Amino acid sequence: MKNRSCCNPSPPRPAIKGRPAAGLLAVLGCILACAFPAMADAPQWMRTAAAAPLPAHDEQTDAVLVYSEEAVTVLGPDRMKTQIRRAYKILRPGGEDYGVAAMRVSPLEKVTHVHGWCIPAQGAGYEVKDKDAVETALPNIEGSDLISDIRVRLLRIPAAVPGSVVGYEYEIEEQIPFLQDTWQFQREVPVSETHYSLQLPGGWEYKSSWVNAAETKPVQSGNTWQWTLTNVEGIRTEQRMPPLAGVAGEMIVSFFPPGGTTNVGSWEQMGDWYFNLTAGRRELSPELQQKTAALTASSTTALDKMRRIAEFVQGEIRYVAIELGVGALQPHPATEVFRHRYGDCKDKATLMSAMLHELGIDSYYVLINATRGATRADTPPHLSGFDHVILAIRLPEQVKDDSLVAVVQYPQLGRILFFDPTNELTPLGQIGGYLQGNYGLLAAPSGASLVRLPTQSPSLNGVVRSAKLTLDSSGTLTGDVHETIIGDRAYSQRGSLLAVKDAKEQIKPIETLISSSVPSFHLTKAEVLNLHKPEQPFGFAFTFEAAHYAKTSGNLLLVRPRVIGVKSSSLLETKEPRRFPVEFSAPEQDVDDFEIALPADYKVEELPAPVDADYSFASYHSKTVASGGTLRYTRQFEVKEVSVPVSKASELRQLYRIIASDERNMAVLEKAPAAH
Repeated sequence: MKNRSCCNPSPPRPAIKGRPAAGLLAVLGCILACAFPAMADAPQWMRTAAAAPLPAHDEQTDAVLVYSEEAVTVLGPDRMKTQIRRAYKILRPGGEDYGVAAMRVSPLEKVTHVHGWCIPAQGAGYEVKDKDAVETALPNIEGSDLISDIRVRLLRIPAAVPGSVVGYEYEIEEQIPFLQDTWQFQREVPVSETHYSLQLPGGWEYKSSWVNAAETKPVQSGNTWQWTLTNVEGIRTEQRMPPLAGVAGEMIVSFFPPGGTTNVGSWEQMGDWYFNLTAGRRELSPELQQKTAALTASSTTALDKMRRIAEFVQGEIRYVAIELGVGALQPHPATEVFRHRYGDCKDKATLMSAMLHELGIDSYYVLINATRGATRADTPPHLSGFDHVILAIRLPEQVKDDSLVAVVQYPQLGRILFFDPTNELTPLGQIGGYLQGNYGLLAAPSGASLVRLPTQSPSLNGVVRSAKLTLDSSGTLTGDVHETIIGDRAYSQRGSLLAVKDAKEQIKPIETLISSSVPSFHLTKAEVLNLHKPEQPFGFAFTFEAAHYAKTSGNLLLVRPRVIGVKSSSLLETKEPRRFPVEFSAPEQDVDDFEIALPADYKVEELPAPVDADYSFASYHSKTVASGGTLRYTRQFEVKEVSVPVSKASELRQLYRIIASDERNMAVLEKAPAAH
């Protein structure tokens, strides 16, 4: 389960890049329903871009970015001004979203002006200005409308329909916590022409780092450098691909004042900067000390005390995104979080860290992205790739337990346990799949570093399904199924069902499971197991009947041993070759064990062959046996690696084909001759 909303410890960006979220567009559509734009000609830069040839694209391309210009002027050690120009040619109805300019505003960011135009395929153009823009809270972030003073300014450009060219320009001035910027020159749509310029004060220097792209040299004029790219390929989305930030071409540029003093020169410098930013935030008030003592009073071991603290922060501190000014980066004091009983990810981490320290247990912030793959081992130092904060807990020597699996040994710190206090359902000792194999910046007083979080055993996440079924001579299958679900699979399923109050709706996952394998069935009994008892194994128990499950052919009865559950996938059955790695949510292990009592007047004539397919990233084993009038089918599917590189995509496709074939295989039963 990913946390409900990703906190953002990264510096404020000059704008929201790419197409606006659907939530923004819905708000904007309501607010501007009665707005009337003025008629006006577009500026020369936009008309020139509109007349230029389009880059290579296919019939599925929604829009093309025909021109982009981003001009950054560093005004001092903590101030920057950015001018943006963009123009899109809308090709398909799905490209209409690009007719909205979206800009973040906050006490640290000020939009000085915004202007938009439309050049329609026919007729006069349209113009919208500052007065036509609206502001709204950040979408999809709980509590942002009440607490956060980081908002979004939206400017809707009219007639953003296929055939039109829409464009806008704006300027934003901001205070910057560190001297760095990111040029995101590649995104979902193709780009005809894009520019990035950097103007520095006298005596300043810069360093550029290129991610997922070859370096392009700039043209220099005095203290200004300009980079230009043309015909940048768009990124076509693939199922289970890494996040866009992990595959798109970017240039990260850092600025250095005279003397070279900076907080962005290395991961260690960035971590030290963040560690200093959080200084004094974990001090305890007498009330918080008393609460810590009360929570752990009945605990006899250090581990049990840690669990009580974790459960309190997970369950009793409400998640709310609090991003007031510097609060977008700096956590609130632990005493405030405790008093108000709410906070965002870095606030919850701060409170838990403070309470652990009261027990004599040290812990450290880890800045990370809640989507694995956004930051890699070869990513140059930058904080904009992080949107979440968790804890690295330094385990006392006496704390040793098999339940603590999210542990890594570090030379300077010893055994470190990673834990996400924002994730309400994953217990202390484990981490969610979104964190496993992910890279984060660990900020410790002994020094900061980019670290890779551990992956957990596949046996800690998955479904164990067993069934006792009976097949009659007409082909009707009836019986009971029991599922035990553990790990991420249990946390996410339990979390979603806890929000469902209708008992009929709670059994929808059971109906979906059966219908994916048995087209016609009748569910006679269904139960969700231990939904409200997180300390007990979660799962489902149900009874169903499927008429004509087995098919007759003369005196033969054809029965599929794999009754329910689909592990095969058409993910890689595409005409286009795979471009990006395949990302699994987490290591997992699923086990099926189906026993089918056969009709007495039939005997087994033929069984499917066993399957044993083992690859470095996953394995699949199945077997069908018959004994004493019973058909038994067992299988195990295991995902061992969370990411499958493109070089192994053909192997993964072959594995899925092997699984699909096994899932279709039939056992052949022959009816015994009638006695004379």
